[in-house]
Amino acid sequence: HSTDFEVHRNWLAITHNLPLSQWYYEATSEWTLDYPPFFAWFEYALSHIAKYFDPQMLVIQNLNYSSHATIFFQRFSVIFTDILFIYAVRECCRCVNGKRAGKDIMEKPTFILAALLLWNFGLLIVDHIHFQYNGFLFGLMLLSIARLCQKRYLEGAALFAVLLHFKHIYVYVAPAYGIYLLRSYCFTANNTDGSLKWRSFSFLHVTLLGLIVCLVSALSLGPFIVLGQLPQVISRLFPFKRGLCHAYWAPNFWALYNAMDKALTIVGLKYNFLDPTKIPKASMTGGLVQEFQHTVLPSVTPLATLICTLVSILPSVFCLWFKPQGPRGFLQCVVLCALSTFMFGWHVHEKAILLAILPLSLLSVQRPKDAGIYLILTTTGHFSLFPLLFTLPELPIKILLMLLFTVYSFSSLKSLFRREKSLLNWLETIYLFQLVPLEIFCEIIFPLTPWKLTLPFVPLLLTSVYCALGITYAWLKLYVSVLTEPISVRHKAE
Repeated sequence: HSTDFEVHRNWLAITHNLPLSQWYYEATSEWTLDYPPFFAWFEYALSHIAKYFDPQMLVIQNLNYSSHATIFFQRFSVIFTDILFIYAVRECCRCVNGKRAGKDIMEKPTFILAALLLWNFGLLIVDHIHFQYNGFLFGLMLLSIARLCQKRYLEGAALFAVLLHFKHIYVYVAPAYGIYLLRSYCFTANNTDGSLKWRSFSFLHVTLLGLIVCLVSALSLGPFIVLGQLPQVISRLFPFKRGLCHAYWAPNFWALYNAMDKALTIVGLKYNFLDPTKIPKASMTGGLVQEFQHTVLPSVTPLATLICTLVSILPSVFCLWFKPQGPRGFLQCVVLCALSTFMFGWHVHEKAILLAILPLSLLSVQRPKDAGIYLILTTTGHFSLFPLLFTLPELPIKILLMLLFTVYSFSSLKSLFRREKSLLNWLETIYLFQLVPLEIFCEIIFPLTPWKLTLPFVPLLLTSVYCALGITYAWLKLYVSVLTEPISVRHKAE
């Protein structure tokens, strides 16, 4: 089983056995509680059901406990909570423009969107094979998006506030929510040219939004503030001591940065520019399994990643404020915020790419340009998740599932936009096809070579770097699309 399986079993035990004051201090297992309080309460509620399946799973000292009853309960709990995700997909489909609908129900944008969301390959393997509870969390996110698209602003704001206190990674897209609510709800009117009418500012609306945020935050963090434990909770939620990158480099800018540092180190050693005795051991031997230390390029600090992230988000937020285009502009900003923080964030996990892929699905059935970007991002993003499933029996499963989803994505979107030109150009097509030989090399050829013992990190490095190129390209292409789109087209779209 994956480490996340044991993570959530341990959290069940912690919340079931210990008082609230010890939840964020307990450290018997290395997998300490590091999600916000609402998720801790969610685990607490599950634990009172889990005790009827196998009480031993709730013993804190039973590390790596995985009886059949435990496996059944945890797997079933993920499936059951996906009900919220299914409902959210239904609500999102109601927001989709159906003008392009064909005669065949399978060619309707709503049907294609439902399939792309419900059968998303990445969400399927991360939740139901690897093991996490992303389904109902993304359900909250999609439901909040649907409510904002339906102009039910307070409901959307409340749902997103609750979501942030379930899993703080969604703070990645908080700027998009904040600016959109301020622009569309707190200011109630525009001028005839589309610019903001400053006199339309509603103090009542701002007050209502503030009350919602404060109420949700008080329910979540209030008990820990009373106990004087807020700093401890914050330190668990934002562990900056973990290092720039995860054990497996997420396919982002820092993966390319690390790879460049490795390449420069090799060149420096070959031509005697560097002293071998001063090279950090983890830099060239441990590869991706230890905290990476830069040798040639400057080391990266949390502050540097924060600055890079904020700078990369600013253009999308600028467009959302000064060039409003309604829900589509909001969705574009959500995707760009998610991608920007994925590209430049500190200690980003590869699974965070789903935060951009799922909302981009809503855009992919609206315009061929967005559909092309979606195909590039999903194919490379999903391929980058392959290392999560590393055992031999899982190899055919992940390949087959991804092939099925990828083929459907390409065929359905191509059918939807059959009157348009090709969704991908020849260079993009070649890039995606090169994922096939990359997988063959990493899974079949490399294990048969002597490099497996001396350079065990090579498959992960190649996967991370190659996928980082595709994700970076999709991010830049979406940004160019948003920044260069004529204002007249924006108003027409709205």
